[in-house]
Amino acid sequence: MLALGSAQAQEQSGASLGGPSSVGANLSDGDGLTDPQFRSRFPQNLVPQWFALKDSLKASANIDFKIDYLSLGQWSNTDVGQGHAAGGMARIYGTWQAFEHGGLTAKLEHRTAYTSVAPQFFGFDSGAQSITGTAFNDIQLALTNLFWTQRAESGAWTVQVGQIDVTDFVDVYGLVSPYTAFQNLAFNTNPTINAPNQGLGIAGGVRLHQNLYAIASIADANGDPTQPNFDVFKDGETFKSFEIGYMSSQDRIYFDNIHLTVWQSDGADDGSRKDDWGVAGSASWFFDNRWMPFLRAGFSQGKAALYKKTVSAGLGLYTRETDLFGVGLNWSDPGDAFDKDQYTAEIFYRFTVSPNFAITPSVQFIANPALNPDQDGLALFGLRGRVAL
Repeated sequence: MLALGSAQAQEQSGASLGGPSSVGANLSDGDGLTDPQFRSRFPQNLVPQWFALKDSLKASANIDFKIDYLSLGQWSNTDVGQGHAAGGMARIYGTWQAFEHGGLTAKLEHRTAYTSVAPQFFGFDSGAQSITGTAFNDIQLALTNLFWTQRAESGAWTVQVGQIDVTDFVDVYGLVSPYTAFQNLAFNTNPTINAPNQGLGIAGGVRLHQNLYAIASIADANGDPTQPNFDVFKDGETFKSFEIGYMSSQDRIYFDNIHLTVWQSDGADDGSRKDDWGVAGSASWFFDNRWMPFLRAGFSQGKAALYKKTVSAGLGLYTRETDLFGVGLNWSDPGDAFDKDQYTAEIFYRFTVSPNFAITPSVQFIANPALNPDQDGLALFGLRGRVAL
């Protein structure tokens, strides 16, 4: 049902609740675009036997998988902190379509920092209340997905149960992925949502009408992919979400999409996390399979999320070679403890050499960095690379 795009809807039937950063989307080529024209087949042309083996497994056993490596370096003009950060992640992920309408999805990752500060925390180290390198942390080995998906024969509903990542489907849009698009959290999952780390949960989506859908989830608020556990049944601390949205058609749910998301997160008994809840809204539309303007906003009632209020707007521009140019502007209220609002801008260009190799330079500018009021503005330069087998 809830697939990223027409090309991907045909290929990711085992993982159909996920958005652009999900396993199903990462297994597909070309962002779901119509007739992508890639510059090269690298590295497929170097190891054709490997890709032939993968094709054979997909045809004979309904097993589809990839191995990839991503690396990110960032540099800033900060007058505090380290001034640079770098890290990478190795991932193996895939789906097994065990039955016509049911299958297993898994993803194992190893994330590491090359420097003393990981890119995910480089914004804080540089004086900003900002996550400038989303997902590039130093958690080492992590099981981020291991869940079963069951779908109705008609595609009217989808359910996932197991080790899930709520950021795969909560308040997502076409440019949400930190692996292929924006790097700053202001333009990824809404920074007013206190989304938990990957953990045990259940999520479901239903098509209410030809153009209407709803998604709901409940997951472990204390999720820890480095040590998967069943503690949620003991402590009962959960994250809940409900989303209702409008789509142009079922196979373009994350391309042409307007939605409203409500969420709530329980506080931790040890006081490390406060109770929190909030509302987020998003509107994005993919015109001519080329232009994707977006407008997103949210607010949180508690103090656990990164921001209390936020508004983001921007544009993505795709080419037939699946290059992607993106620009985003964000205003945020970082909370009562800070005197000024913070403003963020990000520009990136993803140069897609092949379906399995891309390089993405980016520039971020943060005005009024909340953690360093002595500096008026902060500039960050980034370079991300991805190669997949």
